[in-house]
Amino acid sequence: MKTDKILLDHGSGGKISHRLTTELMLPIFSNSILSELNDGAIFNLEGLRLAFSTDSYTVDPIFFPGGNIGDLAINGTVNDIAMCGGDPVYLSVGLMIEEGLSMQDLEKILSEMGKAAAKAGVTVVTGDTKVVPKGALDKIFINTSGIGLIPPGIDIASHKAKPGDQIILSGTIADHGITILTQREGFSFESTLASDTAPLNHMVRDMLATSPYIHVLRDPTRGGVGTALNEIAEKSQIGIKIYEDKIPLKRDVVGACELLGFDPLYLANEGKLLAFVPTEYTDAVLKTMKKNPYGQDAAVIGEVINNHSGKVVMQTRIGGSRIVDMLTGEQLPRIC
Repeated sequence: MKTDKILLDHGSGGKISHRLTTELMLPIFSNSILSELNDGAIFNLEGLRLAFSTDSYTVDPIFFPGGNIGDLAINGTVNDIAMCGGDPVYLSVGLMIEEGLSMQDLEKILSEMGKAAAKAGVTVVTGDTKVVPKGALDKIFINTSGIGLIPPGIDIASHKAKPGDQIILSGTIADHGITILTQREGFSFESTLASDTAPLNHMVRDMLATSPYIHVLRDPTRGGVGTALNEIAEKSQIGIKIYEDKIPLKRDVVGACELLGFDPLYLANEGKLLAFVPTEYTDAVLKTMKKNPYGQDAAVIGEVINNHSGKVVMQTRIGGSRIVDMLTGEQLPRIC
């Protein structure tokens, strides 16, 4: 897509967003760390191996079943560091607040951020607050950045997937995306739809203690599982095969997706991860994940294969197969 203006699609996490990053931003800021395009930067400093990540949150609505923009922001950056194999330690918080936001709402958001930080075991050590005139933004946007330590012997990156790796998904998908959609549009369902926002760093720490040889970790946020798998297939130059009947889905999510016409493979998740694990360690890692509250529904959903390099294929429930392409544009804006 050629355009002389920024579109919502440029923030989708899909093909158009990917092109904005690789064709405009990457050449300007080009360096070996950035070019890896992981969930965060991985680098060495003074003998330490560090992971550093930053993200901004504009979710609408700011309060939703299962969480709010505050704990979403803390968990999101904690998880990005964890997906680099890092143990998150320190976070910063930047608040961009619209004039007129109620003090009660701000206190609630900050309180939940504090609880989320404590749950993840991280400390907010610096921050910034800006207030803009009414109408200049919608209620509140939040930026969080974080830094963590990568233990010796851990080598995780999006280009490390290898043929024979088994792909583990930590639980049900599309919970966050379908919750935000239904809340925003005012749909009423007799269900328990709720966001899955959660810190995954403790589970990742246990996984790496079980096997330090995990090749790739990724939290499938914007663009969902389908887009995340395509990014990994492209970076690693491998093929990926997944099985539709192995993908965990809540019945309420399936029903809402069918009713509203959404593919759960492309809906955002805020408390799930994908792990590419060598076959000989898969059972042990899966067993470890299932012991964690955020990994109880973990399942092996696919594998890395030698053919159709750079592509993702799904075997359907009826025995056929279809290409799972990267999300092109914005399926659902302001999802996180």
